[in-house]
Amino acid sequence: DLAMNLVGQPLVRQQVMKGVTEFLENQNPVKPLVMSFHGSTGTGKTYVSSMLIRYLFQGGLQSPYVHHFSPIVHFPHAEQIEQYKESLKRWIQGNLTNCGRSAFLFDEMDKMHPGLVDVIIPFLGPSWVVYGTNYRKAIFIFISNAGGEQINEMTLDLWRAHKDREEISLQDLELAISKAVFENPQSGFWKSGIINEHLIDFVVPFLPLKRHHVKQCVISELVQQGLEVRPDVVQEVADSIPYFPEEEKIFSSTGCKTVASRISFFF
Repeated sequence: DLAMNLVGQPLVRQQVMKGVTEFLENQNPVKPLVMSFHGSTGTGKTYVSSMLIRYLFQGGLQSPYVHHFSPIVHFPHAEQIEQYKESLKRWIQGNLTNCGRSAFLFDEMDKMHPGLVDVIIPFLGPSWVVYGTNYRKAIFIFISNAGGEQINEMTLDLWRAHKDREEISLQDLELAISKAVFENPQSGFWKSGIINEHLIDFVVPFLPLKRHHVKQCVISELVQQGLEVRPDVVQEVADSIPYFPEEEKIFSSTGCKTVASRISFFF
């Protein structure tokens, strides 16, 4: 499914498959699986996390063992951060007591109040038991636009040097992303022990998408909606999306995010 439906993300496929497969095959993992997805809007972060959850849990995102946090919905008020810390810690502890194989998704980490997410540090490390609960089979996924700018810049530099996106090394990007999220006071990971103590197993970079990737998204969306795949429509939808940088217009500014809503304009 990743190979068929996720376009233009070689590093994601490689990292996610490796991380999840190894983790699930290990009967006795030393710590939970912690992955952090980074990249601009529309590059596939939410798509991949939903796909993972769909395959791992019966009922997907509706499963009682999958917990989804959004800062705007669950932690809206900065002045209530101490209260949020307490309830987040209790919630994770309680749910891991119910089922050690739970999954926790933290959306929009770039909008999370700095310091809040550090309360979950005890659940992420390699200790055997925390608060009487063995929690080492849990999965934590952080999703963030932070680091997207750095990823885009690096991809653009490579393109200008006539190199292929397949040549982008994970090590280069990982360093840039960690620096971007750790040093940004607006980021949920600002000066976070999660970064400092190297508790994230996989930093997964989502690259900006080029025009031909957008066309692939248009085709798969047309198929999904049961509409005829007409080359003129594919071209028009792809052309209607904004691209950057200003002169060369190489990468989609919104990834594939607005593809589904734009298709209706052309039918």
